[in-house]
Amino acid sequence: MVDPARTWATRPVGSLAAVSEPAASEDLELLSQGKVRDIYGVGEDRLLMVVSDRISTYDVVHPNPVPDKGRVLTGLTAFWLQRTTAICPNHLVSYVDVPEWARGRAMLVERLEMCPVECVVRGYITGSGWKDYQATGAVCGIPLPDGLRESDRLPEPIFTPATKAELGDHDENVDFDRAAEILGDRPLLEELRRLSLELYAHGAAHARGRGIILADTKFELGRRSDGTVVLADEVMTPDSSRFWPADGYEPGHGQPSFDKQFVRDWAAAAGWDKAPPAPAIPDDVVQDTRARYVEAYERITGEPFSAWLQRSGASRARSPARASAGRAPEPDSP
Repeated sequence: MVDPARTWATRPVGSLAAVSEPAASEDLELLSQGKVRDIYGVGEDRLLMVVSDRISTYDVVHPNPVPDKGRVLTGLTAFWLQRTTAICPNHLVSYVDVPEWARGRAMLVERLEMCPVECVVRGYITGSGWKDYQATGAVCGIPLPDGLRESDRLPEPIFTPATKAELGDHDENVDFDRAAEILGDRPLLEELRRLSLELYAHGAAHARGRGIILADTKFELGRRSDGTVVLADEVMTPDSSRFWPADGYEPGHGQPSFDKQFVRDWAAAAGWDKAPPAPAIPDDVVQDTRARYVEAYERITGEPFSAWLQRSGASRARSPARASAGRAPEPDSP
């Protein structure tokens, strides 16, 4: 049976702009809660995706949030969706026509039949790809040159699909043949690879011009009922990507980052065994993380973060209590 949060259609629905938080809890059906996102049903054909300030490491949510994180992720996603329509259509309907309490952190989107693989693109060797390379000399069955160092730029970006984990499990890197079996449609996977590589090339070139290296990222794609492939979910954000400052890039070790790798590094150094419950993040790490997310937004978009808050109609003083709750699988960066 298809999960209603993973399907879509295309008829328009009425405005949600006047829906208050109490009304939302009564009138919007909560379909799923991820580690970061809460997804509500809006009629038969739309979803309301609300991005919280929750932050997770090693698939476990920490008890304290990072202020404005949800707004940064939503603002960056909106930025990329608007820039990439010539490459691939996307699911965005509106980021303004949403409940008042969710403005700045929510998007009204189409329901889609989501593809059951993560579309990961790597331009640099790091993360799980680095571990696989050290063990086998390849990533997802793609042989790589001998002698690569951690964080080295690859000769060309590679498409390295991954499974979508169930609750409590971890995503698993798979080769193209296995991903095609999971998808059940090899030509479709070839199209997902083409689109993912083109989207990454566009994003990496833009980010590099803003002083940021887009080391890797993951895309989620789905299809409309007519078979059109559509870009969905979050796009090239600090949660789904690795962003490195270009001016400090030095291969041979891990890189400083604008993404949540900073929190992962703190969690690893804190002696936590990575089993629930996750420890509270110290205030200074929370504030530094927020600053990194906001700086990533401002560098990439070329505008102050406050411009997104104004354009989206966000009220910084209002945020639903439910945004700090909920646990379900959402993959870390690749």
